[in-house]
Amino acid sequence: MSTTLLIDITVLVLSLLVGFEVISKVPATLHTPLMSAANAIHGVVLVGVITVAGLADGPLAYALVTLAAVFAAMNVVGGFVVTDRMLGMFRGAPSADPAPARKPAVTDDVRSER
Repeated sequence: MSTTLLIDITVLVLSLLVGFEVISKVPATLHTPLMSAANAIHGVVLVGVITVAGLADGPLAYALVTLAAVFAAMNVVGGFVVTDRMLGMFRGAPSADPAPARKPAVTDDVRSER
């Protein structure tokens, strides 16, 4: 095992532990907004996939880049879907009649009937 691979694995494990510790301390009421925003921000991962795709040189590399692009796109789209649902809770119910009801104008004919 090379030193670079060992350092990369160490950074991955430490980031997983720190991420788990940070997320586990978030209260339940803030979890959905935090995760939807974090998923939407992960568009940076798509930029990384595009960068790595330029270096791909074999069928396995192309398959991994495609898989990474699919997962990153699902993450970004999922973040926006969750955010839209969350914001939908604060919207009012749509009215059945889009135009407000108007009262008929009082005319001389109506007054003369009284």
